[in-house]
Amino acid sequence: MHDILIALAKAAILVALNQAENFDLPKALQEYPELQEDGAVFVTLTTKPDNQLRGCIGSLEAHRPLYKDIIANAQAAALHDPRFPPLSLEELDHIKIEVSILSKAKAVNYNDANDLKKKLVPLRDGVVLRYHGKHATYLPQVWEQLPDFETFFISLCQKAGLPGNCLEMHPEISIYQVREYKEK
Repeated sequence: MHDILIALAKAAILVALNQAENFDLPKALQEYPELQEDGAVFVTLTTKPDNQLRGCIGSLEAHRPLYKDIIANAQAAALHDPRFPPLSLEELDHIKIEVSILSKAKAVNYNDANDLKKKLVPLRDGVVLRYHGKHATYLPQVWEQLPDFETFFISLCQKAGLPGNCLEMHPEISIYQVREYKEK
């Protein structure tokens, strides 16, 4: 399954860049029927060899077949991540693709930041933070760059457009896990 997911994401990016690709979608759907089941996916693009983020777009909830979510999010990560200019054809050989399939998010009941800290498992749990119409998420992989609980949540709060101490406002927190597929 690993190779199919990465190949599908890469083919979707090639199509978005008006390039020829030879991915056989009907064959992939026949060999991997799970691609037709609804799924939520994030596609992350990083630069080679320094692993700097170059684009990351995804769905928090399954709302379309997995293969369609991969195609849409791969193209969006390459061309429509507002943090970056659109990916150029020249850059394509210098990026790595990662596909993360998300589990269904579960709400976490917590009393305060210390209680929340006890209920999260870094590197396993992705986190969704919601507060008064603002929200943000970090995939479990983000714990690699922000391994400290306080730093992780200051950054996540700020990503949501909230003050860095937004945990004091008791936002809604949900967690999910991912199956991660990285381009070799």
